[in-house]
Amino acid sequence: MRVDVVQALLPLALAFIMFYLGTTLVLNDFRQVARRPRAVVVGLIGQLLLVPLAGFLIASISGLDPAMAVGLMVLVACPGGVSSGLLTHLARGDTALSITLTAVTSLASVLTLPLVVGLSFQYFMGNQLAVQLPLASMVRGIFILTTLPVLAGMGLRWRFPLRVGRFEKIGGRIATALFVLIVLATFWDQRLVLFEHLPRLGPATLALNVLILGAAYALAVQARIARTDRIAVVTECGLQNSALGIYVCLHWLAAPAMSAPSVVYALLMNAGALAFVVLMRKTKKL
Repeated sequence: MRVDVVQALLPLALAFIMFYLGTTLVLNDFRQVARRPRAVVVGLIGQLLLVPLAGFLIASISGLDPAMAVGLMVLVACPGGVSSGLLTHLARGDTALSITLTAVTSLASVLTLPLVVGLSFQYFMGNQLAVQLPLASMVRGIFILTTLPVLAGMGLRWRFPLRVGRFEKIGGRIATALFVLIVLATFWDQRLVLFEHLPRLGPATLALNVLILGAAYALAVQARIARTDRIAVVTECGLQNSALGIYVCLHWLAAPAMSAPSVVYALLMNAGALAFVVLMRKTKKL
């Protein structure tokens, strides 16, 4: 599959994934924000502050070239991945909290993603390239690709709850399949770049995943939130919306090579999350 084909299909796939997320939400999920403020605040701090800071640390000390460093920052600026709710459920965590955090960070990414990407361009690649970043277009595009589909899915569930309930299972499979296909297609398109940078990019993304999981767990423990909430926070922080990261690099930044960190992390983050799931299912005191 050529890059132009990936660019054409990726926004549609991403919009569907976000639409599916919306169909799993009801207004009561957002009321959880008011009912359990500490867990939600901890999750938002982890996703919106801890994850980008971890990415900046790894990008700064791992010896990545500027393009790969910016690509890594694009990844950590993305909201939580749509699979975090499922993996939270498997780890016996609070699924409602995970879904709420995913939705809130997806909405917040309209502002946070362009901000982090713009600052990353300035720091790693210089002001001249940063000026060329289409921030207005990015904000508008993120809103169209993330916020609107989520709201549309919620509206459809509110209007036709029984029909949408029957759609959820197959919708989840389609969303997962689309994500896997996009990752594999982008991996194939960027295979030469990946192989070139894999000696440094592989260890860097692996270190990033381990650092995020460990730091998120430490943050949740220090905040003294319930075990099920800790599981949701860690899983949410460890799984990024790599499909959005790939799209930002391919479409808005017009730099396919920058999508390499998102592709590699998409392959590694699920392995780390599954290891965390196994650990949580085998232990009840952590």
